[in-house]
Parts: sequence; C-alpha cells; structure tokens
Amino acid sequence: MERSMIFGIFGGLGLFLYGMNLAGDGLKRAAGDRMRNILEVLTSTPIKGVVVGAIVTAIMQSSSATTVMLVSFVNAGLMTLRQALGVIMGANIGTTITAQLIAFNLADYALPAIGIGFLIHLVSRRRVWKSTGQVILGFGILFLGLTVMSTSVAPLRDSPAFGRAMRAFGATPILGVLIGLVTTLVVQSSAATIGMLMAVAIASPDVITLEVAIPILLGDNIGTCVTAMLSGIGANVTARRTATAHLMFNVFGAVIFLPLLKPFQWVVAAASPAAGIQRQIANAHTMFNVLNTAIWLPAAGFLERIVTWLVPGEDVVVEIGPKYLDRRMLGTPGIALDLAAAETVRMGEIVQEMLGQSRTALTEAYTSKLDSELESREELIDNLNREVVLYLSMVAQTSLNEAQSRRLAGLMHAVGDVERIGDVAEQLMFYAREKFDQNIPFSETAVQELHRVFDLAEKILARGIVALRDDDMEAVRDVYDIHRALDESTDMLRANHIQRLNEGKCIPGSGVIFVELMNSLERIGDLAVNLADAVSGKKSPRVEPRN
Repeated sequence: MERSMIFGIFGGLGLFLYGMNLAGDGLKRAAGDRMRNILEVLTSTPIKGVVVGAIVTAIMQSSSATTVMLVSFVNAGLMTLRQALGVIMGANIGTTITAQLIAFNLADYALPAIGIGFLIHLVSRRRVWKSTGQVILGFGILFLGLTVMSTSVAPLRDSPAFGRAMRAFGATPILGVLIGLVTTLVVQSSAATIGMLMAVAIASPDVITLEVAIPILLGDNIGTCVTAMLSGIGANVTARRTATAHLMFNVFGAVIFLPLLKPFQWVVAAASPAAGIQRQIANAHTMFNVLNTAIWLPAAGFLERIVTWLVPGEDVVVEIGPKYLDRRMLGTPGIALDLAAAETVRMGEIVQEMLGQSRTALTEAYTSKLDSELESREELIDNLNREVVLYLSMVAQTSLNEAQSRRLAGLMHAVGDVERIGDVAEQLMFYAREKFDQNIPFSETAVQELHRVFDLAEKILARGIVALRDDDMEAVRDVYDIHRALDESTDMLRANHIQRLNEGKCIPGSGVIFVELMNSLERIGDLAVNLADAVSGKKSPRVEPRN
C-alpha cells in the first residue's frame, strides 16, 4: 500500500507538472508576440505593472518564469527596479489562476480533454489551432495527474498519524510554512505544491482544513522565489535587487498574515461558505496575493529602498561583451529576437562612435589615442558580431512562427552589415594614419568636401540604426533618399578632386587617399541600405559592398 501510494503521488505529480508545462507552452505559442507587446506597454506606473504581471503570468502559467524574465530585462537595462516591482506583484496574482482552474476538479473531463486536445493538435495546420489543442491536452493531463494523486493519498484519511501531523501543523503554523517552502523548493513549482495540497484535501476534506492549508500556501509563495534568486546569480546589482524584491515581497506578506490567520480564515470561509475545501484553498491563495499587493503597492518605494539596502553597490558598465543577450529568454523567441535586435542596435551605436573618430582623425588631427580607441571598439564589434550570430543560431533552433523566422533572417543580415560598417570605419582610420605618417595634406576645399560626405554617411548610418531599432518605415525611406544623395556626391567629388590634381592644386598622394575615402564612405551608404532592407523586408537583391 505504501509503495503504491508513493508511486501514485510521484506519477501523478509528474503528469500534473507535464500537463501544466504543456498547457503553458501552448498558451505562449497561441499568444505569439502578443506577450512581448504586452510587456512593451510597461511604464513607471506600478498599477500598470501589476496588470501586466498578472496577464503575462496567466499566459506563462509560472510566476517564476515571469520573474526570471524580469531579472533578464533589468539586467539588460530594459526595465528599472521600480517598473519590475509592480510586475512582480502582478505575477503573484496571475499565478493564482492555475489554482482556481484546479479547484474546479474537472477529473471526469480529463480523459475527454486529452483525446480532444490531441486530435485538434494532430489535425490542425494553423498554428493557433495546434496551440489551442496543446492547451486542452495539457489541462487534461494536469487534471488526470491530480486525480491520480487524489486517489493515491485517499488512504491517508484513515491514518491516525496523518491526522496528528495535520493537527500539529494547525497548532504550529510555522511548520506549515516550512512544509510549503521545502515542497516548492523540491518540485520547483508553486502550482504543483498547491495541486498536491488540493489532492490531499479532496481525499481527506476533514483533515485538511484552512487552518492547515493557509500556512502551507504562505510557504509555497516564498519557495517559488528561489528560481528567480538563482537567475540573479552573475547578473548586475539591479537585477539581483529585482530577485530579492520578489523574495522580500512574499516573506513580508507571510510575516504580516501569520499573526492574522484566524481572521483571514474567517474571511476566506465567509467569501465561499458553500464551496469545497479545494475552492477555499484556491480563494485563500488569490485573496492573500491580492491583499498583499494592496498593502505593498502604495509602499513600492519603501520596498525598493529595503532591497537597495540589502543588495548594496552600483552597476558598473564595462564594454567587454554582450549587454542584452540572455540565453534564459531562448524559450520565448519573440523576446529573444528583441534582445538580439537591441544588441545589434548597440553595435550600430558603437560603430557611429568609430565613424566619428575616423572623421576627426582625417579632418582635424590624427592621434595614436584615437587610433587605439577605435581599434578597441573594433575588437568589441567583432566579438559582439560572433555573440549575436551564435545567439540567433540558438533562437533559430526553437519553434518560430513565420513572422519571427523572417525577422531572424533580417537580423542575421543586419548584424553582419553593422560589423562590416565597423570594418569600413577601421579602414578610414588606416587612411588617416597613412596621411599622417606620410605627411600628406588635404586642401581646404578637399576637407570641406570630405565633411560634406561624412555628414551624409553619418546621417544615413544614424537613420539606418533608427529604422532597425524602432522598425521605422519613415527612417527606411530616409535611408534610400540619403543613399542616392551620397552616391551623387561621391561621384561629383571624385571628379572635382581629379580636376584639382590635374590643375596641380593637390599632390598625387592625397588624390589616391581621397578617392579611397570616397569609396569607403559609399560602402557605408550601401551597407546602411542593407539595414533598411532588413527592416522593410525588401525582396530585391541585396546591395553588397563594393570591393
């Protein structure tokens, strides 16, 4: 009997967790990029953060996954700690949706749901219907696992030892908190802990009371923070503070509610007097998180100061590698592509600095310091190019919809184009060094013309980066317009410089360098057009750099 009970609990738990993961993955696939769009509406308003956190967690079926995502965003500089606090509170509310669904105890419908869900998933060709079938299948397996666990633990209701243990938990709530915390640490899922609690409650409603269940729920909420705390290891200071804030929010909530267990039990029971114990457990879970949010939302600034004190230090920005790429986001391709795009835009901004340094060296004064700084940036660009390509290759191995596949292909091209613009900036610095070493002067007219072309090159690069960053079609059109102007200018200025050479106004050495500079600046325009094409999805042959 004991062996069959243990096997039943573990087997049922395995089915429960697998079903929950399957349903959550199906919901994410059905949502597509809508979850990313939801996250994009985040502002500094904590109430909006709560709403966003609840919605995203309801979709992902995991508050831990939401918090890990937050830690990643804060680590990448895409969110502030204050923004993350509201989302954390909302995530705790969103995760109670799973418990509310479990409380319906749809055991009789588990097998039909599995059959219907599998059939829809098998025969459907459209992504949204396949994902819907996966969600139904997942919830069917979840309820089947719940049934297996409930059946397995049914003999416990006649066990005197189990009854004594439950009465001890009721008399000493801190024991219940520890049980909930440890169980969630082991199974890495607060919903699974609540599922097991409900399974026992269904089998032994006279033994599992609210007095026993609520402390376990409080410990369960604390235990779910461990995943986020682990994700904060190696992250920056603000990201670690975000993970700590999640822990503190739940710890403080438990500290506040433990002394108030009796009145809280009365409120829960009064809210659903005719409901079974499983529904009352789900309601207690929801009410605790809603009330805890209501307490701490107005005090978000105070909570921020606490975690800042607990996790001291300042973030130091060091340009040694990727800033935005986060492998923890590979399971959510839309967000992973956003991070890759942000890293590519960062590369573009660094390349803009390199182009400015080359311009200074050519038109004002070359220095070895400028040369060295540009070389360091070029090494960084080469490293970032490798990292982004590797990251995108890993994203490509996940399940992408058609729009995401097109975006990934565009980013693959864009990151290479940005890296090549960095190579052109390095080449421009080489010409500046040659000009300095050989003491080759440019006439005042040549310098003015060079400024004119640099203006166009810097402008087209800037608009190309804006197009890539904001998916801005107006910037795309600007790139095409500037490209025509740049080509016309370089053609005309080459002819002007050759004429000055023929008239003896410039020395031959400067002529060679000037013409090469025009070629290099033209290449920047060509590559910027490629960036615009990546955004617009242009089907025409790509503009390749001239040799």
